[in-house]
Amino acid sequence: MKKFLSMMIAALMVASLAACGSTPASSPASESSEASQSSEASESSEVAGDIATAQEGKLVVGTSADFAPYEFHVLKDGKDQIVGFDMALAQAIADDLGLELVIKDMSFDSILIELEAGTIDLGIAGFSPDPERAESVDFSDYYYMGGQCLMIRKADAEKYTSFDSLKGLAVGAQTGSIQEDLAKANAPESNLVSLATIPNVIMELKTGKIEAAFMETVVAEGYLNTQDDLMIALDVPYDVEGSAVAIKKGNDALTAAVNATIKKVLENGDMDKFIQEANALAEEAVS
Repeated sequence: MKKFLSMMIAALMVASLAACGSTPASSPASESSEASQSSEASESSEVAGDIATAQEGKLVVGTSADFAPYEFHVLKDGKDQIVGFDMALAQAIADDLGLELVIKDMSFDSILIELEAGTIDLGIAGFSPDPERAESVDFSDYYYMGGQCLMIRKADAEKYTSFDSLKGLAVGAQTGSIQEDLAKANAPESNLVSLATIPNVIMELKTGKIEAAFMETVVAEGYLNTQDDLMIALDVPYDVEGSAVAIKKGNDALTAAVNATIKKVLENGDMDKFIQEANALAEEAVS
């Protein structure tokens, strides 16, 4: 079983997304863009002086590194490292603030608890800023937009064609995730099985312990690249189809700094590069 789980974790990868074009360095538009980026970085540095962090001189980020392409483990240069486009964004925020990035890997449902307690500064783990979460923490602007889906085994394609067809059956979702709420809302008469990690959800689906899994579409698509026996059966309706950084409530200076970095990486194309690099690392981990 441990070997099987390892194989499942190794299967984390996603389809590549297209990068935005760039303006030639010699053009006036490029010079204007560079000046704007420099100004934004300067503003972030000034804001950093007003920010109290969990550890002096450091930006402590909580994540759950089982969610490719957002965050996942790879063995690089003989060392276990946490990579993914969320972590690249975290590094960009820390760099703009002139702080050392510290990543704390934990269970997904522990991140917001530690954020409220002040033991971490940011939660970056593909969070959707739903109203319930927004009662306890603040959220940044969106840095990535995506959707939600229902994953099943291909062999059951004709069996599970609607949410109603899951009545009385076991369906899976990650503990503490938006997908738990989506399962309750869309398949209220099914039996929800909450599991600690996405690889656990996939393993339970493949072995028949659950009949379907609620999952973010980009994550599900990554598994479909290597798991020929799985498929996306349905799109799951959801009003908030985007990811944002979670921030301790009331830390307005840090929220402003995070938003400045997000604005910069979206406008200059760095976010697209972060996603492409995460895809390449995921593919390398499987090969």
